[in-house]
Amino acid sequence: MQIAIYVLIGIVVLVVGIFLITGLMGAPYVPTLKEPLADALTKLYKISKKDLLIDLGAGDGVVLQAASDKGAKAVGVELNPLLAFMMKWRFRKNKKVTVKCRNFYHYKFPKETTVVYVFMIGLRIDGIYRKIEKEATRLGKPIYFISNAFDVSFAKPEKHISQFYLYKVGPKK
Repeated sequence: MQIAIYVLIGIVVLVVGIFLITGLMGAPYVPTLKEPLADALTKLYKISKKDLLIDLGAGDGVVLQAASDKGAKAVGVELNPLLAFMMKWRFRKNKKVTVKCRNFYHYKFPKETTVVYVFMIGLRIDGIYRKIEKEATRLGKPIYFISNAFDVSFAKPEKHISQFYLYKVGPKK
C-alpha cells in the first residue's frame, strides 16, 4: 500500500514537473475553445481539403480535430511529451493528422503547408511570425498565419474576427 502511494506521488510530481518545464519554456497549456475556433476556420480562413494546417503548440488537439473534420491534413507540433503522447493516441486512426513532439522553432514545415495556427503567449508571437516567414521563404510561397488572442506588433492582419488574427506571411525577397 505504501509503495502504491509513493508511485502515485511520483507520477503526480512528474506530470506537474513536465507541465511546469514546458510552461517556463514559453509553451503553457491553454485549451482552445471549439465554437470560436469553428468561426475562425470558416469565416477568417475557410479551411478545406486543399489545406495542410500546422498547429504550433497543439496541446490537446482541438485544432487538429477541427481541421481534419473540414477535410484538411493537420500536423500538431507539441513540446510537452505527455500532451504529444495523448494526441498520438487520440489520432492513431486518423490518417489526416500527424503529431510531432518537438520544439517548433526547429521544425521544418512540409512543402504542402498552407496555414499555421498558434495560441501562444504574446511575448513570443513576433518570433513565431518570423519563424513562419523563414519557412515561407524556404518554401517559396506565402503561408497564412492564424493567431489566437495576440496580434503581431509589426504586421497588419488581413482579417480580424473576435480574438483571431489572420496574416498572409509572404516569402522574404
